Amino acid sequence: MTTSDHLSGTTGDDAIVPDTKDWTWVLERPCADCGLDAGAVGREDVAGTIRANATGWAGVLAGDPEALRRRPRPEIWSDLEYACHVRDVLRLFHVRLNLMLDEDDPLFPNWDQDATAVAERYGEQEPAVVAGELARAAEVLAAGFAGVSGVQWARTGSRSDGARFTVESFAQYLVHDPVHHLYDVTGERV
Repeated sequence: MTTSDHLSGTTGDDAIVPDTKDWTWVLERPCADCGLDAGAVGREDVAGTIRANATGWAGVLAGDPEALRRRPRPEIWSDLEYACHVRDVLRLFHVRLNLMLDEDDPLFPNWDQDATAVAERYGEQEPAVVAGELARAAEVLAAGFAGVSGVQWARTGSRSDGARFTVESFAQYLVHDPVHHLYDVTGERV
């Protein structure tokens, strides 16, 4: 996920440019941008990775609110917009994790991340509030993954585009998103 490709931001009229890439490739090879080898993240490391990443976001969101709202270029999200997205991804993945644990091979409801960014006015949210919400969402999801055991790691779920996950591959796929977006805003590779 690169800054210019993933969540490419808005055009001059504030219309979000949709991301249409299939990011499941991160399960097969390391990300050349952020450096994470998501497919090599062990199930025992998922919860800790989520928690550590949330700590990184807390540091980012402690910065100057106006600077956090500033986009480096019109088509690239601000640090605050990325943080709001990460918060919402963590929340969404908690819902999807529970679906996989509670139902047999569920089909995940679609989520339009771009419509959510516009509807929730990501760039206008309060950084301190977002920091608290992101930390809570990370802890809830980390605890959810920490509670997975044994054969639960092999339970399955699918997206409407045909991408199919086990809980384990779903966890690995998930960790790349917040790690990569922290790289997007800090430039620090894992």
